[in-house]
Amino acid sequence: MNWRDPGLAQATEAPWTFAAPWGARGHLWHPDRTARGTAGGASALGVDGAAATGAAGAAVHWIEFGSSRAGPPAVFVHGLGGSHLNWTLTGPALATGRRALALDLYGFGLTPGNRGTATVSSNAVLLDRFLREVAGTPAILVGNSMGGLLSILQAYTHPTTVAGLVLIAPALPPARQRPDWTVSRRFLLYAMPGLGEFCLRLAQARVPPRVAVQRVIDLCFADPSRATPALLEASTALAEYRRSVPGCDESLLAAARSLMRLLAQRARYEAMMAAIDVPVLLIGGDQDRLVPVASVRRAAALNPGWESHILTGVGHTAQLETPDLVIGAVRDWLGRHGTLTAH
Repeated sequence: MNWRDPGLAQATEAPWTFAAPWGARGHLWHPDRTARGTAGGASALGVDGAAATGAAGAAVHWIEFGSSRAGPPAVFVHGLGGSHLNWTLTGPALATGRRALALDLYGFGLTPGNRGTATVSSNAVLLDRFLREVAGTPAILVGNSMGGLLSILQAYTHPTTVAGLVLIAPALPPARQRPDWTVSRRFLLYAMPGLGEFCLRLAQARVPPRVAVQRVIDLCFADPSRATPALLEASTALAEYRRSVPGCDESLLAAARSLMRLLAQRARYEAMMAAIDVPVLLIGGDQDRLVPVASVRRAAALNPGWESHILTGVGHTAQLETPDLVIGAVRDWLGRHGTLTAH
């Protein structure tokens, strides 16, 4: 495997230290305003193609856990409403012998965004450029939820940039079963112009950051008591900081709406997954309320070449709820694929 390391010429040190307790170093990458990436799989699905060219220019925040350049880097991609903090419990362990980087997508974490740049298509461009210009290729993509979908799009559209995929509860077409009404109501609100914006503004005005973080944990964990106190503290501090950042609500809604449009194209999305020709590890939780285990099992059945693990009593963000199980599964999977190990 010929691995290309682009170096860090475009990165500067970031002023924030939210992830410092886990030994992570923060950076800011300043892409120029000429979008050299392409809309990729999102464009192939006919989603937000025009918005992709408007994504370049903002300073992109990312953190790094490891410094070795011995082999393919691991690049972590968070989900809807997530950030680089989603990977602090797994990144250090998986950085052994390789670089491990976690970026904040447009409109999330510490990367600015708006309704034009936070769509799936624009973030597909961002991920492609980040791999080529910052992380190095081919990389191992580790994606959760929307980040898993973006990782699938990258592997389909730009296969030479991806060495392998770890998909943790990736966003998948909805299962044909009775929906979780709490989740359905939330996304129905997101989908409604005007009402979604109003509800998010109202929540920001009335719900303290600590309560907002706890509500996300209650939704994404099967057992909220598993939440790590240090991560709760860091997540609350980041949520409080983001309240002073313009465009957060419109970024969330733009990303959610574009995600729903893409997932509605079941047949085309499943065909893209079937065309992926790199090792894939699929991890799901049997208590996941956002990506039901039935959807994960369907994806596994449709792609028998993938390795899959269903974690018992685990929700949507296994990398935060049961990080040791995720680390063990990923390490075992890496050990069975020589092209993915550091040399």
